[in-house]
Amino acid sequence: MKTLDYADAMVDSRTVAFMVCKIAMGIGILILPDAVTSVTHTSDGWIPILAGGAIACLFTVLIALLTRRFPQMDYHDMVSRIAHPVVAHIVVFLFSLYLFLFTCYEIRGLSSIAKLYLFDNTPIEAISLAFLLVLVYGVSGPSVTLLRINTLFLPAILVVLALVIAFALKDFDIQALKPVFVTPPVILAKSLKETLFSYLGVEVLLFYNLYIKNPDKTAKAAVAGMAGACFVYLAVFVMSIGVFSETVVENTLYPLAELAKQVEIPGGLMERFEAPFFLAWVLSLFCTAAMSFDVTLLGIQSIFPKAKRMPLIYLLSPLLLLGAMMPRNLIETRRISTLVSYMGMAFGWMLPALFLFVAVVRGIRGAPPAIAEDSKKG
Repeated sequence: MKTLDYADAMVDSRTVAFMVCKIAMGIGILILPDAVTSVTHTSDGWIPILAGGAIACLFTVLIALLTRRFPQMDYHDMVSRIAHPVVAHIVVFLFSLYLFLFTCYEIRGLSSIAKLYLFDNTPIEAISLAFLLVLVYGVSGPSVTLLRINTLFLPAILVVLALVIAFALKDFDIQALKPVFVTPPVILAKSLKETLFSYLGVEVLLFYNLYIKNPDKTAKAAVAGMAGACFVYLAVFVMSIGVFSETVVENTLYPLAELAKQVEIPGGLMERFEAPFFLAWVLSLFCTAAMSFDVTLLGIQSIFPKAKRMPLIYLLSPLLLLGAMMPRNLIETRRISTLVSYMGMAFGWMLPALFLFVAVVRGIRGAPPAIAEDSKKG
């Protein structure tokens, strides 16, 4: 049997770009057009999408700069050096709690949409359990494996999205995008919140920093990935408005799914294009949820170094299912989504930016370890 060497346990900047792009393209790609248009009531939603992408890129740079100062160290070790181990325990616990709830929301989101479009006679509990079991299998191996899966799945997902947009162009009406610049700045600022929520996820770099081969290239790669996600969100929004108009999008829960349902391939090669679309979307949600679950495990293990991975998975899995089933309807699910998003902005974006500022002021840096153990924390 071949023994993995040091290089095999690390990933390059290309993998980082794929990872950031993929985790930012979670369930938000389905709900963002409706969420933004419900606030603006116009086609000007592209403005907060671009502004939100710019802000997300800014925090991506800050997080990447923090990881560059502490190469091949996890978030707990960074905070321990900047502040104190007790502070690190508290911060990482809150960070792990946020990602745990984020995973619950992803499970519930996939289950709700799958029941609506694919398995209308299947109990949502059964769908959630099936997806959870797949997640358990996905996080049972080394963390670096999940990072490399993105390089396999993301191109396929983007190809399917490109096909949806390409075949929907025949129904696209550019007049539906007019008038522009008619939304008051206050309303645009209010809708910015919805777009920022959709860009959450890059904060997993704080723990996946353990496996990055070239920390100096992390910022450029991460920004490229986030910019790619911003471009996809913008394309989906513009196509949704151009095909359905802002009034229809505002009253449609999942505009992108409806866009895929009406796609017709010339020549009758495929009558139901939504089948490959939902396949790609499930792969997308799997990658996002698996990485958030995996980083939750890494966070807990950084607080309790003696904790074993598989017992933690067995302990947290029932809690994930319980958390996913707690919302009784769509309104409660959206409320939990908003709470989780605020936690992400506070614990995933604001706190790391603060720690970067303190580290720069105090001149604190971390030296890379001589050799990183394969899957040390995973």
